[in-house]
Amino acid sequence: MRYSILITGCSSGIGLEAALMLQKNNFLVVASCRKAADVDALRRQGIKHVVQLDLADSKSIEQGLKQTLEITGGALYALFNNGAYGQPGAVEDLPVDVLRQQFEVNVFGTHDLTTRVVKVMLQQGYGRIVQNSSVLGLVAAPFRGSYNASKFALEGLTDTMRMELSDTPIKVSTIEPGPIVSRFRDNALIALQSNIDVENSRHQKGYQQAITRLSKVGPAASGTLPASAVVKKLLHALESPNPKPRYYVTWPTYAAGLMRRVLPTCLLDRIMKSNGN
Repeated sequence: MRYSILITGCSSGIGLEAALMLQKNNFLVVASCRKAADVDALRRQGIKHVVQLDLADSKSIEQGLKQTLEITGGALYALFNNGAYGQPGAVEDLPVDVLRQQFEVNVFGTHDLTTRVVKVMLQQGYGRIVQNSSVLGLVAAPFRGSYNASKFALEGLTDTMRMELSDTPIKVSTIEPGPIVSRFRDNALIALQSNIDVENSRHQKGYQQAITRLSKVGPAASGTLPASAVVKKLLHALESPNPKPRYYVTWPTYAAGLMRRVLPTCLLDRIMKSNGN
């Protein structure tokens, strides 16, 4: 059987690398992205099957999955939920609508797509669901409350779903990357400048540090790895007869997972605060 997979968020970074690498590994890849212009760009890069799918739009999710199943012949071996973005900002400065939009994409849209796919997989009798979370789904960091909250929510839904599907042939895994080379910081900088009133916040100094970090060309954090490091773990989750529930990527994720287990909360807070900008 040729493995088929739907990947969200393929316009750049991890999603794009996953689509290219899995296609080279003879997967039937359906790459998805939010913008029509990115659909054309992905096709120019050699990805054969591309659909437009906006996680903030339930009709787009429905249509994107319909097109995917037409491409795959009605079955789907795997779903890789990669599409997401990060909204920086202190919690007290986050407008409710901005927080709501973060959840619309990172949680609600992902949940909508996943539950639709689960129905397909239950009917066909097999399937893999892989969620791309983050080190910030394990530990919180200042000025990232919106993204933290969305990834904490995704992890909670995924852990629950994994238990609820344990008596079925569907396998569920979570990948937790730390710093990865991508356009994530570029998009986060745009979100910060567009949605946060930096000038009138008591956190101006913290925001200026965040802007400096997000504007830096090249890796901005120790331990940054290429997107291929995530795809390597994705391949194991897709091909292993016994995929792991969790896959850590980058040493900061391993460190965060260990600290969360062994350190008292006050000490973990202090460490994360010192590295938060």
